[in-house]
Amino acid sequence: MQRYSTTSIVLHWLIALLIVATFAMGWYMTDLKISPTKLKLYSWHKWLGVSIFGLVALRLLIRLIKGAPAYPDTMQTWEKQLANAMHGMLYVLMITVPLSGYLYTYAAGFPVVYLGLIELPAFIDPHPEWKEGLKELHEMLTTGMLILVGLHFAAALKHHLINKDGILQRMLPAPFNKE
Repeated sequence: MQRYSTTSIVLHWLIALLIVATFAMGWYMTDLKISPTKLKLYSWHKWLGVSIFGLVALRLLIRLIKGAPAYPDTMQTWEKQLANAMHGMLYVLMITVPLSGYLYTYAAGFPVVYLGLIELPAFIDPHPEWKEGLKELHEMLTTGMLILVGLHFAAALKHHLINKDGILQRMLPAPFNKE
């Protein structure tokens, strides 16, 4: 069974960790009263979103250049098509979730200053009338991504525990790969 490259594996797990952290932070911070802590968490949330966007762009570029290991012959055609569709939707969401948050921030009239050092370009001027719509879009896309990530995780476990077909081993870091 072919494996993903070490670079792809590292990016996969780093992005997964950052998505979980960003989601948890976003969920926690939205209910806080306005305070220096809330503002700091919003900045960190934005930094993580920008980082995810960049890492996903890199991962997508690598995948387009190198491809992905073939699925095992034991998988049905419909399973392969579903897996490809799921991966495609995950990539779309991993790009559009940070992008929608970025646009929401600028529509609300706030800059994105990456790591507190680099002010990123504003692709839109402040549009208070767009703010709520972009906020809702960001939340809906985030919910969709959370659902797809859960399905992705469940499918990986199914392939590992039930099918025992090596799908999970293709993406496990070497210390956890018992192939």
